[in-house]
Amino acid sequence: MVYSEFGGDHYNAQPSTPFTPSIPPKRITTTELPIVDPDPGERPFLLSDDATTPTPPQSFESAFPPAYKEPTTPSPSFSDPYLGFRDPAYSPTPPVYSPDNTALSGQTATHVNNAPTPSTPSPSTPSPSTLSAIDTVQNVPTAKAVPQSGWRKFIYKASRGTINPGLSTEEKEVEALKERVRQNVRGDYRIACLSLKGGVGKTTTTVGLGSTFASLRGDRIIAIDANPDLGTLAQRVPQQTNSTVRDLLEDPSIHRYSDVRAHTSQALSRLEVLASESDPAISEAFSEKDYRRTIDILQSFYNIILTDCDTGLMHDAMHGVLDLADSLVLVSSPAIDGARSAWSTLNWLDAHGYQHLVKRTVVAICSSRAGSASIDMDQLQATFNQRCAAVHLIPFDEHLAEGSEVDMDKMGKATRRAFIELAASVADGFSQTLVPTSVKRPEKHHVE
Repeated sequence: MVYSEFGGDHYNAQPSTPFTPSIPPKRITTTELPIVDPDPGERPFLLSDDATTPTPPQSFESAFPPAYKEPTTPSPSFSDPYLGFRDPAYSPTPPVYSPDNTALSGQTATHVNNAPTPSTPSPSTPSPSTLSAIDTVQNVPTAKAVPQSGWRKFIYKASRGTINPGLSTEEKEVEALKERVRQNVRGDYRIACLSLKGGVGKTTTTVGLGSTFASLRGDRIIAIDANPDLGTLAQRVPQQTNSTVRDLLEDPSIHRYSDVRAHTSQALSRLEVLASESDPAISEAFSEKDYRRTIDILQSFYNIILTDCDTGLMHDAMHGVLDLADSLVLVSSPAIDGARSAWSTLNWLDAHGYQHLVKRTVVAICSSRAGSASIDMDQLQATFNQRCAAVHLIPFDEHLAEGSEVDMDKMGKATRRAFIELAASVADGFSQTLVPTSVKRPEKHHVE
């Protein structure tokens, strides 16, 4: 039995033999090591170094630059025109760094996998994807217009707005007429309402036409009573002032709209009326010179100026009215004598150099009593259409027959539509030059 060196006894154990290397180890001396001169930039700086030795690094990052430095995106300055609107996918192209950690101009970074870098738009140019997205934006479909009459209105009200059948064909036609009435006017547009025969509804037509313009448009509309005698135009609107056209001409302080508004009365439709002189003691009639001075003042504050003329064509103010008018509204009655008087008026205008006004005349045939007319209206309209721009029939209306203040809400439905049609025909001439060059019409008259 043999005792092992680990303190245990093992039977039949062989004695251990010491290890003897087959090749004796070789001693390495320092003379056999290769002599390597370290890089001056990597070894510690010594005072004995030559003066040409590079300056030692001042930081760890400069001493050991990384192989690739991740660029930082600079924050946009306030001068950036696309600040807040730049494409979120936009990112500046990272630069390429040389071994000395210096960015190379005009080059882009090369990724580890050598994948091509996608091109990005210039900061000064919007992204094409943004422009295409904006171009594809569409309007949201609007809701149907609310019906104002008939069974369509009943269903809309009964369903509390959940069922909207939309406008009827008649309502769509009225909306189209209103769009014609709202045509733009550059400068001021002057409309003269006249007739040779009295009592045919000339003043009523002037108020109804002016009220239609004022209620459907957003600009200022005024009607002038150019009757040299006692006119009744101011009696068809609420009286807000006792001032007349004579007071306006004698006022030396007309500089702004409020100065003119002090001399006018305004209806519920926003139509303003400038009354004529009503004092019978005044011996001086309204003349052509007075009318030109009145237009000279009003043209700076109103877009549409209507003139309620006197019956007849030979009085002094009528010459100025026709010279300064852009279009005419010739009022007649649905009778033989009224139609002949209106036809004679057109002949007189042709004979006195106002052919341009004949072509722009709109004939309004006003019914003064209820019931059917005693004249063939279709033939009458066809006859006037040969010389004039349009012919419209104003039906009899009990509210207008009262001869008092005109309220459009009290008019019948047919009467309101007739005035809208009349206003639309007149408005068709807003964009046209009606006065030929042969007619001398100064652009501005100085108040004397």
